[in-house]
Amino acid sequence: MEGQASISTEILARYAGDAAREIAGVRDLHGRHAVKIEEEDGAVRIELHLEVDWDASIRDVGRGVQERVREYLLRMADVEPADVEIVVDEIGPR
Repeated sequence: MEGQASISTEILARYAGDAAREIAGVRDLHGRHAVKIEEEDGAVRIELHLEVDWDASIRDVGRGVQERVREYLLRMADVEPADVEIVVDEIGPR
């Protein structure tokens, strides 16, 4: 019997959030709905809302989060996001 497993968007959101928190300069995720997952025509799109350290390079943090989230989801869930968007909602002290 052959089947196909799927992973819920809640689990993908948790994985993406965990991966984002690993990047230096990320203070935390921002808000209750900090990670949004959209699935359309087999493509997964992710939007992360972040709080970033005031002395961090937003460009470097964003790039690092994008790379880490892609790598983490591919390894943990065999999902390669079509897009990983980063929104910086807050900048503050460590």
